[in-house]
Amino acid sequence: MSGTNGSRGPNDVTGPNDVTGPNDVGGAGDGRSRPAAPGAGPLRIVRLANFVAPASGGLRTALRELGRGYRAAGHEPVLIVPGERESDRRTEQGRVITLPGPLLPGTGGYRVLTDKRRVARLLEELAPDRLEVSDRTTLRWTGKWARRARVPAVMVSHESADGVLRTWGVPVGAARRAADALNLRTAHTYARVVCTTEFAEREFVRIGARNVVRAPLGVDLVERHPALRDPALRARYARENQTLLVMCTRLSVEKRPGTALDAVEALRRRGARVVLVVAGDGPLRPRLEQRARERGLPVTFLGHVSDRGALGALQATADVCLAPGPAETFGLAALEAMACGTPVVASATSALPEVIGAAGATAADRGEAFADAVEDLLERPRAARREAARARAECFGWGTAVDAFLAAHDAPVSATAPPTASLRPLSPGGLG
Repeated sequence: MSGTNGSRGPNDVTGPNDVTGPNDVGGAGDGRSRPAAPGAGPLRIVRLANFVAPASGGLRTALRELGRGYRAAGHEPVLIVPGERESDRRTEQGRVITLPGPLLPGTGGYRVLTDKRRVARLLEELAPDRLEVSDRTTLRWTGKWARRARVPAVMVSHESADGVLRTWGVPVGAARRAADALNLRTAHTYARVVCTTEFAEREFVRIGARNVVRAPLGVDLVERHPALRDPALRARYARENQTLLVMCTRLSVEKRPGTALDAVEALRRRGARVVLVVAGDGPLRPRLEQRARERGLPVTFLGHVSDRGALGALQATADVCLAPGPAETFGLAALEAMACGTPVVASATSALPEVIGAAGATAADRGEAFADAVEDLLERPRAARREAARARAECFGWGTAVDAFLAAHDAPVSATAPPTASLRPLSPGGLG
């Protein structure tokens, strides 16, 4: 299946990039390997993550669904994350170990694993067969630990490094140089780098990395469905003659939520009857609420919506979902809205254009451009735009995503099956 603009389709799992030349980057391994043997049993896949939102968010969703999938395939997933206090729980996604980690000021609740010795001791005790790391900055040292322990390690790129730096105001050239330096170290340290979209993969291709594979994320196509559309819920937020917009995102700088408010203001200047409901919380919420009050914008801030059924109903009931984050490397919330039959307007500078395809619309990172895209979507027949959104989302089931991530680990898709042969065998320190 082809993706947007001729890119590879969302279900493709790509092998190491055929990038040649003097600047090629593979791993910095010692050549020793510990791949799963044919007919191997369950693998203990230990996963590490920082910057996990305390209650929701795309990373939390991805970790949960991948863990479920690994368990269903017969493997033993163990997740290590930071939290307020220590805990060790058995959950639907496998064992989840929480270690105390300090709050990062100004992030709205993010915590970080800072005690390297304690994490290293825990890794030694767990004796993983595979290591999966969802943080290329503060946890990059675990790649070196894995090489010494002869454990094949994979780093999952959940963000565009230069994209995030740009959203924080770093000039384009400086952001690119910093990202390239960071990504060079990452590619050398890990056996493989997993990117969820071609967009995320580009910054590694740029530095000549040859140990990059592509594996998409997914959406729960049963939990998220157009049948969740609720007329009573719609009546709560919008009148019959109004357009209901929704934005489900963390209210932080890198997500650029202010663009949605700018779009509402632009649409109202044009005479459009629109309202916006924002599901999500974060450090920018007070500032955004103040802006909406001062400009008289019809925006409702719900904060964090913990009830996933209620969130799904909101996504299904909206006319259009806004996804203004310019550095998104996949966009799970947007994909969930599409699974509910709601088309998405996304930032043209993010990965979402290749995810939403022709079923949505893209816009430059300005309120006026987002307003234009909303109007374009609303000109399409309602039934057609909802059917197209759902059909596109059906390309991204979690089963496909789990199989792709297991392939990146050279792990069998079931504990009794031989490991995939589609990729070169993993070596602990990287692929040269």
